Amino acid sequence: MTSLNHTVKLDDKQRKRVIESQRYALIQHGYHPHSLFWSNTEVQELRFKVLAASGIQQGDSVLDVGCGFGDFADYLSRKGAAVEYTGIDISEDLLIEGRKHFPDFKLIKGDLLDYNPAPRSYDYVTLSGTLNRKFDNAEQYTYHIIKRMFESCKIGIAFNLLDARHQWTASRWDLQSFYPDDIKNFVHQLSTQVTIIDDYLDNDFSVYVKR
Repeated sequence: MTSLNHTVKLDDKQRKRVIESQRYALIQHGYHPHSLFWSNTEVQELRFKVLAASGIQQGDSVLDVGCGFGDFADYLSRKGAAVEYTGIDISEDLLIEGRKHFPDFKLIKGDLLDYNPAPRSYDYVTLSGTLNRKFDNAEQYTYHIIKRMFESCKIGIAFNLLDARHQWTASRWDLQSFYPDDIKNFVHQLSTQVTIIDDYLDNDFSVYVKR
C-alpha cells in the first residue's frame, strides 16, 4: 500500500520552473496546444474525449486540475455537455489568456493542494496532462493529487498519465510516467470502482474512479 503519511506539495523552485516554462511556451506559440506542451489539437482533444466518456453530463459541476486555458470546458460545450466549470492552474499567464477566449469560465490560480476544495464539492474532478513533469517527489505528489481529487468529488474523477510501458516515454528524463497496474492498485485504496483505458494512444492511459 502506498504511504501518504505527509502531504507532498510543489516547492517554490518547482512552481517557478513550471510557471516560467509555460510563460516561455506561451510567448512562442500564443493560444495554441503547443503552449500546453500538446503536440496538436487532435491529441489534446482525444484525451478530452476519453475523460468526457467517464460519465460527465450536461450541467455537472467539474473541477479541472491544471486547466491551462480552460479548453476542456470548451470541448465539453461543443460536444453538447456544457458544465458548471471551475479550472485551476498555477500559471497566471495561461489563465489570463484563457479568460480572453472563455470569459464565462471560472479560472482560478493555484495548486489543488493549496486550493483544498471541500469534500465532495464537485460532481467530477478531472486532470489532463498536468502530472507529466518529472521532479523530486513527483510520484508521491501524483498520489496526493489523485487522493485529493477523489476526496473532492461527488460522483467520480477522471485523469490521464503517461504510460511507463512505452519505451520512449519511460526513457525520457524529463517526463514522469507510471505503470497502469501501480495506479490501479493505489486507487483501489479509494474505491473498488476503477476503470483503466489504454487503447487510444501508445504512450498514455486514463483512469476513471467512481464512488
